[in-house]
Amino acid sequence: MINPSTNGWIDKFFTENQDNFIDFKINYVSFYESCRTTGFIYGYVVNFQLKTPLNTSKWSYDEITKVGFLNTLFSIYTLENQKGNSKDFIELVYEFYKIIQPENLNFIKKILPEGSRSSRLEKVIDDRIQTNQNSISKNFSHVITNALLFIDVLAFHHYLKNNNLPNDYLKNIESDCIKIISFALNIKQNKSKYDELLLKLFENSIRYTKFTTIDSIAFSDLKLLKYNEILEKLYLLDIAQMALWSDEKLEENEIQLLQQISHDLGLDPLILEKSEIQINYFIQQYKAEIPFFNYSNPIKHFYDQANKNVTKLIIRNKDRLTKEIKESGELMQLLAKSTSKDLSKEEKKKVKKQLLDICKTIPSLTIFLLPGGGLLLPILIKFIPQLLPSAFNENLED
Repeated sequence: MINPSTNGWIDKFFTENQDNFIDFKINYVSFYESCRTTGFIYGYVVNFQLKTPLNTSKWSYDEITKVGFLNTLFSIYTLENQKGNSKDFIELVYEFYKIIQPENLNFIKKILPEGSRSSRLEKVIDDRIQTNQNSISKNFSHVITNALLFIDVLAFHHYLKNNNLPNDYLKNIESDCIKIISFALNIKQNKSKYDELLLKLFENSIRYTKFTTIDSIAFSDLKLLKYNEILEKLYLLDIAQMALWSDEKLEENEIQLLQQISHDLGLDPLILEKSEIQINYFIQQYKAEIPFFNYSNPIKHFYDQANKNVTKLIIRNKDRLTKEIKESGELMQLLAKSTSKDLSKEEKKKVKKQLLDICKTIPSLTIFLLPGGGLLLPILIKFIPQLLPSAFNENLED
């Protein structure tokens, strides 16, 4: 039995499952639909693309996700290289990550100078699913970031097929995913603040694009005709499905949007129908065990819990935090200014940078430095006037 939290788990996984991998016989649609049933596409892994299920009763969700991620990468590898083996796969996927995150790989190499490729790959996978022990950032990882993790699979497939990966591949497809999500949420007739938060959560999980907000998107901005690979097309359609599913029903204009996206991607109408059926089936089948769907409004629940937990951390460290903020004159001025007028883009960057610098000095507040932590900064900013009301009011009078 492998333990995905101990060194050597990748080698053991391949040793124990060498005859357990599914042969998709160069059928990319079959591979993708199988992947979708595992939950990997939706960001919550419930099983693997294997002939015989693994016993995961003692595994944490992080461990299940790591194995699911590795297995999905290997499945796309065997789909493209019918006679490939695990050793060649590990070499190739390691070289792939050297291209897309060279800084992290150099860091891992320093940590494990004598480590095997597989042991280094274990560290890469840890990083890609953003595993950590903090409950708040775990919610970020499991609910949002892993929903975009299939982009790695698409990029790896492109790398295998073409022996290269364009510099802008990841940036472009990630950007289009966010645009689709934004447009899908914007056309909703019954919008709520939680739909806006859903978009922000996705935006805070991006890795390659520079923008942080999308105020308005036109359908023509999506430019879906450029996508030729069936896997890319299927995934972009499912991204739209996930964005529209948040209220558990589709309005007429939302149905029309899905039909337009499907048409522009050149997909058969039956594929759209199957996409809708599968997301409904998956969520209804696993709703009881997926924390994200255990509440009438999962986004509201996540935000409320994050707000509550972060507030506790701030109160617990208020003396140190107050002292650090008071000693930062420019930060005080900008925070005071933000209560009466909108800050410029450059000023917002300064506030974010200086607050993060302060959080670096307070161990309990390093949560803001973790993946997705940027979304929690507004909670901190909103709480600051309560930390130092007199100083804040003086600034407001200046």
